[in-house]
Amino acid sequence: MQLDTVLVFVCVCLVGAAGRSSAHKRGHKLEPYKQSRLRRETTRVDGGTHKSGSPIFRRSPDMTKSPMTKSEQLLRIDDHDFTMRPAFGGPPIPVGVDVQVESLDTISEADMDFTMTLYLRHYWKDERLSFPSTNNQSMTFDSRLVKKIWVPDMFFVHSKRSFIHDTTTDNVMLRVYPDGNVLYSLRVTVTAMCNMDLSRFPLDTQTCSLEIESYAYTDDDLMLYWKKGNESLNTDDKISLSQFLIQKFHTTTKLAFYSSTGWYNRLYIHFTLRRHVFFFLLQTYFPATLMVMLSWVSFWIDRRAVPARVPLGITTVLTMSTIITGVNASMPRVSYIKAVDIYLWVSFVFVFLSVIEYAAVNYLTTVQERRERKLRNQLPCTCGIANPEEDIMMTTCYSDVDPSASGTYGMPENGGRQERILAQLTLADGQRTSRTKTSRGYVNIWIDTHAIDKYSRVIFPAAYTLFNIIYWSIYS
Repeated sequence: MQLDTVLVFVCVCLVGAAGRSSAHKRGHKLEPYKQSRLRRETTRVDGGTHKSGSPIFRRSPDMTKSPMTKSEQLLRIDDHDFTMRPAFGGPPIPVGVDVQVESLDTISEADMDFTMTLYLRHYWKDERLSFPSTNNQSMTFDSRLVKKIWVPDMFFVHSKRSFIHDTTTDNVMLRVYPDGNVLYSLRVTVTAMCNMDLSRFPLDTQTCSLEIESYAYTDDDLMLYWKKGNESLNTDDKISLSQFLIQKFHTTTKLAFYSSTGWYNRLYIHFTLRRHVFFFLLQTYFPATLMVMLSWVSFWIDRRAVPARVPLGITTVLTMSTIITGVNASMPRVSYIKAVDIYLWVSFVFVFLSVIEYAAVNYLTTVQERRERKLRNQLPCTCGIANPEEDIMMTTCYSDVDPSASGTYGMPENGGRQERILAQLTLADGQRTSRTKTSRGYVNIWIDTHAIDKYSRVIFPAAYTLFNIIYWSIYS
């Protein structure tokens, strides 16, 4: 009985062992199928509007965007604290800079600034980024790695606006060499202040500067310098401006002091601009000169033609006022006189004086007519041109010519003859019939209004020509 029980127990154990072995083998055979099915299922889009088994698949992840790539492992990014500068606590780290100017976009006199697009490159050595290399080749990265390492904190002094270009991606490049040397390049557009001296505008030459400086690190921590001296600045030969001629670019280095933080290295990019004057000759100088010459036409118009001379003078004055207003509208409100202001205001004075000249001529003509009428009404004897050698007493002779009709008061007017009124007054203590030379006196009243116009035809052009000679000799 005991033997039978032992045999049954052994049989049961053998059967159980065989079943487990078979199940284990079947599991090994089904495992590849389950894994492949699981991979297919995980690649399907299983969210939102797509059902299981949909033919739309999800794109495999980009390994370059992984927070821990092989390059970062090679550079040992996580093994160092990059919030500190290289060689912290030691001598200042030298950072070389070079610049390539891509374009000089605008120069604004009204805002006194300029806009420039440039490639700014930094060079330094950070031994924390050194890596082993058999072929001594560098590795190049974009802006994603820049945020994880130490880079110089450069900024533009006196800048109003600046930005790094981001089309189609951030225009930033980082290149690391096996020995730890780093090249950091970025494309920047900056609008910076330019203090302009407009006292010679538009015959001026301006010098503007772009200043680069570290924001946080003083000269004890960071030594900023031009990598190749004056050759560190490169410009595109195609750079041109509509109103300026770019004469030269050059670089300098200075120390800037701040009372609360200390001394900082500052790099300067200087460029000299000479203004093209031809545009202002066409738009300002020539019109002003023509207006002055047009005002001289009134000197050849008869002084009695009031409807012709008055509108001509007023028109030239208003035109000069418009030219002055148009020029000053596009200029800053400076407290000093510009060269163009001198020319325009002197031209305005010449135009205004031509109007005043006609006012003087018209006034003297009126005074002359009034005196003649007064003499005709009061004197016992008036006559035309008298011969001083005659001793004949002219008692009641009177000219029948109407001055208002002839305008020459008894004589035809031409350019070579003068107008005169000669009145002989006879004063005698005795009888009117006595013909004694001692009882006669002569009083001449002579107002030559036509001579004022004749002199103005010469004086005005000569004075304006002299002014132009002096002006252009000073400002050219």
